[in-house]
Amino acid sequence: MDLNYTDEERAFQDEVRRFMKDNVPADAAAKIAAGKSLGKADMDLWHSRLNDKGWLAGAWPKAFGGQEWSAVQKHIFEEETAFHNAPRIVPFGVGMLAPVLQAFGSKEQQDYYLPRILSGEDWWCQGYSEPGAGSDLASLKTRAVRDGDHFIVNGQKTWTTLGQYANKIFCLVRTDPAAKQQQGISFLLIDMDTPGIEVRPIILIDGVHEVNEVWFTDVKVPVENLVGEENKGWTYAKYLLTHERTGIAGVGFANAGLASLKRIARTELHHGRPLIEDPLFAARLARIEIDLMAMATTNLRVVAGADAGAAPGAESSMLKVKGSIIRQQINDLARRAVGPWAVPFVSEDMDETNLYHPGPDYAAKASNTYLNNRKISIYGGSNEVQRGIITKAILGL
Repeated sequence: MDLNYTDEERAFQDEVRRFMKDNVPADAAAKIAAGKSLGKADMDLWHSRLNDKGWLAGAWPKAFGGQEWSAVQKHIFEEETAFHNAPRIVPFGVGMLAPVLQAFGSKEQQDYYLPRILSGEDWWCQGYSEPGAGSDLASLKTRAVRDGDHFIVNGQKTWTTLGQYANKIFCLVRTDPAAKQQQGISFLLIDMDTPGIEVRPIILIDGVHEVNEVWFTDVKVPVENLVGEENKGWTYAKYLLTHERTGIAGVGFANAGLASLKRIARTELHHGRPLIEDPLFAARLARIEIDLMAMATTNLRVVAGADAGAAPGAESSMLKVKGSIIRQQINDLARRAVGPWAVPFVSEDMDETNLYHPGPDYAAKASNTYLNNRKISIYGGSNEVQRGIITKAILGL
């Protein structure tokens, strides 16, 4: 298998680099470099610039307004996004709901929702996890009861990322409590302005409002907002998760984190010399870099295989596990490198805009990134669950 880029792929990489250099908003890039959160306006601006270029939905089929990027092109774009400190595309509409609508939605749903995803008129969030249904998602309890031309929805979703900005939410709901767990679930599209919906913030350990609880009390949802068939939502959910896990190894983000770690290690002094010259620290750094290089090669094999028509199996689980471990190791070593400056915040006020942090700017980034990225071994399927998948697929246990 040839893991080198073709001439066409290198030309595409050059085009992406030029576009990033000319179009990544400086304010947003500075926030990302400093480890700060982006606001809705930052994400909307990048969304608009990518849409104008035709690259917002590069992987979509051309019939729906996309570019039909290959897996390698998508990989290149994501690598350059991380390298240039560009905002990530908010995935819930473009990368998660849209493929489900394209595969299972009605023509009316496709014609109405897909253009609004591209224009940014609709901001979607994901209603999957519940307090008692995270990795075991099929045990969800949010209930939808058919009442004439509507479903009446009651229940709770949690860890709803960026739900405070969303005007729409796609939800898994239980429509047949008597059926087996996976067989009684449906997939609904819900307007967040509907009476009976309440969004409550969850403040994370780094002081940031990124996720939320969403409560549903007698929420009326039109029947035409059902995607596909009633009680077949688990099929659509699994399809969506395959798109969520695309690129989950995070090679681009790990490379960017490693480069930042090296800059810190060249700046911080240890016994009067740069920390990177300390043998113990250098050995830890080298081990992480070796592991990252091996993972990047495996990632390219999977990407090349996908371009050749191969469906990723246990490899995607391996990449998810190893990718999250490597990124967390980079975060941990960066936190250790800044030493006492790694105190995450001093202010009692948990509003990120008011947090006071002593020491150099990169110290705040090191601690905040370390804290926030504890989650990456959980979302998209926890590492424990992924190890179980690997065991069954490879060892047959």
